[in-house]
Amino acid sequence: MTDTWIPLSAPDYSEAEIATVQSVLGRSEQIEGPLSNAFEKAFASYLGRRHAIAVSSGTIGMLLTLKAAGIGEGDEVITSGYSWHQTSHAIAWCGAKPVIADIDYWSQILTAEKAEAKVTENTRAIIATNVNGHPADWEKLCALANKAGVLLIEDSTEAIGSRYQGKLVGSFGDVAIFDFSQPSILCCGKAAMIVTDDDTLALKIRHFKARRRDERNSLTATLRTPLDAGISEMAAALGLIQLQRLPELLANRKQVEAWYEAQISSFEGIKPPYIAPGVDEVHWFLYTVHLGTRFSASSRDALVDDLETELVESSAYCHALHMQRAYIEQYGYRKGDFFVTEKVADRSIALPFHASITENEVEFIVKTAKDASINVGAGAAIY
Repeated sequence: MTDTWIPLSAPDYSEAEIATVQSVLGRSEQIEGPLSNAFEKAFASYLGRRHAIAVSSGTIGMLLTLKAAGIGEGDEVITSGYSWHQTSHAIAWCGAKPVIADIDYWSQILTAEKAEAKVTENTRAIIATNVNGHPADWEKLCALANKAGVLLIEDSTEAIGSRYQGKLVGSFGDVAIFDFSQPSILCCGKAAMIVTDDDTLALKIRHFKARRRDERNSLTATLRTPLDAGISEMAAALGLIQLQRLPELLANRKQVEAWYEAQISSFEGIKPPYIAPGVDEVHWFLYTVHLGTRFSASSRDALVDDLETELVESSAYCHALHMQRAYIEQYGYRKGDFFVTEKVADRSIALPFHASITENEVEFIVKTAKDASINVGAGAAIY
């Protein structure tokens, strides 16, 4: 038993973050100042990209990117129905149609083959996610985007630090987007970063994001109406420290992952973690367990409830995008449209995964999950 609530996620802050927040409180400039600029430069350098643009959220970052690319009414954007969907919602916000494609069963990524089947004359972009830390097959996706002549957008929110073919995620798309809100590994309150090597696109994104201080009284600045989508100096300060500490943050989570792997091996009937060829390094976003085929969405939810009773927060990972009401009513998607997405989503459960968890807590979480699984239906082999 535990008498302390174990949250699904928690930021990994040290005395350095506390000190930098205190220092920012004494500054006169609190929004889009020198720390924001420094954060952008540091993040661009980290990835080796020409431009990094700090914005208020991943959803806003995706919306600005699509708008800057001229994507809107009558256009189609191919995306996956399996991931944290907030960035995909921006497709609808810009007036385009989200065209959902099914996923690979093992890695849960959007494959080039399944995306290609959805390409039409109206396709303007493909959004692929490094799902739960596992990089997509960027070699094939880049080839598809070049062949189809469309923008390739890399949603890297869930995978900072992961590597594919020797390169960090965020290095592959024409544009890549990182969200730094909880439960992101690099967490700085509410913020995100757009990265690209395209000078023209970066300039347009910056115009849509906000007016510069020297443009605020300029009539010409209204040619592209800005959204006031910048970040605070507080978020930038946290982001800078978290970026400096990123190797430490990732190492802390690797230790927790090792504790889970030691305990989870005795949990029968679950699908083992999978890493695809070409993937060099995976840093999981959340510790996700794929339950056996005897489980349904309702029994998965019952397991989540049982864990909550024992003061352990867990969550479905995730609810299929095409099964959300807005996508059913606006675009006509229905249950049964994407067999693999539904099969995986109905049986995926995210367990607490952050640096504050102890080895004893991991043992308790896994034992509680195993006991709860017996109550709701023992999992058969998932294959």
